[in-house]
Amino acid sequence: MAVATHLTWMQEKKLQNYFGEKQFSLLYKASVHGFSTNSLLQICSRQGPTLTVIYSKDRIVAAYMHKNYGEGNYLITVFVFQETTTTECKVGPFKLLMSFDKDPGGNLEVSMHLKEKTMYFSVKAKKTLGLLQNYISFQDCEVFRCEDLLDERRMNGITVLKESLLCAIRSYIPYGGLVHKIRILLLGPVGAGKSSFFNSVRSIFRGHVTNQALVGSNPTGTSEKYRAYFIKDGKDNNTLPFILCDSMGLSEKEGLDMDDIPYILEGHFPDRYQFNSLKLRPKGIGNHTGCPLLKDRIHCVAFVFNANSVGELSHEMVEKIKKIQRELIKSDVVHVVLLTHVDTLDLITKGDLIDIYKCVPVKLKLEAVHRKLGFALSDIFVVSNYTSEWELEPVIDVLILSALKEMLWAADDFLENLPLEKTGEGGL
Repeated sequence: MAVATHLTWMQEKKLQNYFGEKQFSLLYKASVHGFSTNSLLQICSRQGPTLTVIYSKDRIVAAYMHKNYGEGNYLITVFVFQETTTTECKVGPFKLLMSFDKDPGGNLEVSMHLKEKTMYFSVKAKKTLGLLQNYISFQDCEVFRCEDLLDERRMNGITVLKESLLCAIRSYIPYGGLVHKIRILLLGPVGAGKSSFFNSVRSIFRGHVTNQALVGSNPTGTSEKYRAYFIKDGKDNNTLPFILCDSMGLSEKEGLDMDDIPYILEGHFPDRYQFNSLKLRPKGIGNHTGCPLLKDRIHCVAFVFNANSVGELSHEMVEKIKKIQRELIKSDVVHVVLLTHVDTLDLITKGDLIDIYKCVPVKLKLEAVHRKLGFALSDIFVVSNYTSEWELEPVIDVLILSALKEMLWAADDFLENLPLEKTGEGGL
């Protein structure tokens, strides 16, 4: 049976960040393996750097050892974590076994007696750590192996996953060959990150950070035209099997007109169509005759929200989004959600992006979107767009490519669900 730590997610995150984005693997738990020095040393020897954590009623004390348990002299960094403060003290050098001796007199700077469940501190250490007495009684003790969150092994795994996703998307063929390219419409409030998402996808396939779509802070959004972005693959210069469609941002009073939504979905708007206040419908302009083909229409919609502000959407905006959802359901268009800026949430670091859906702040955001807007949790994906980076990051690439792959699969669901009379060869 797996042994679980006493650390809450929040406590573990604070410790990870404090030690510089470390991953903790639980090796020893006194309440399970026994309050015995021999048991601790037998289990934890030759494990590399370790973190020993003791749990008292009102604080956590952690001792970081920079090298293997074994022979020789040791330097240990001791930390005391209380609700609002963290103090630290470097102790040693001394023989390792000395630190497990009973030392009520405080002759050693820090020592821990497992059998008596007590940790002792010298006068100097007590003062440095801000303690009121020279000992702490504890209920349990755990030892963790400490590794870099983004070590070489993990980064190699991420690189392999990225290449697998790139291959899957490059070789993707829309369901039944009904269209050559999937059209994905990005919808969302002003500043949510629609244009940044397109730039990020293009950057990944070009092999370097690019900014084709303008990104800005215009009150009505930078996009005032309907844009259909084709993306060329830097590997062979061929266009990829999807088109990302961008439009004006949604807002309470200005932005994209709700009456335009059905026409966008049906494929009436050509690339670079200029939105205007006259509400003229573009039937018969450009290549369109009023009866767009299957290849012209939208096959999947992705709502784009900023993870930091999605919980603060106004009542008017929520109602507008729900109205669009009803239109999408009416048109049988599959829709998903992209949460951007996830890397800027509190306590989230680059290392967390590897297992981002397990992070408590992200789980809370997903649940908030589900409750407020009614989207299924399985249809909400988190991404980190390229906004200020100069170089591509494999971890960021994997999040973006994973979301893109899911959107292509969602478009397949739409195509598969089409009535037979709408799947003729004329749709190609």
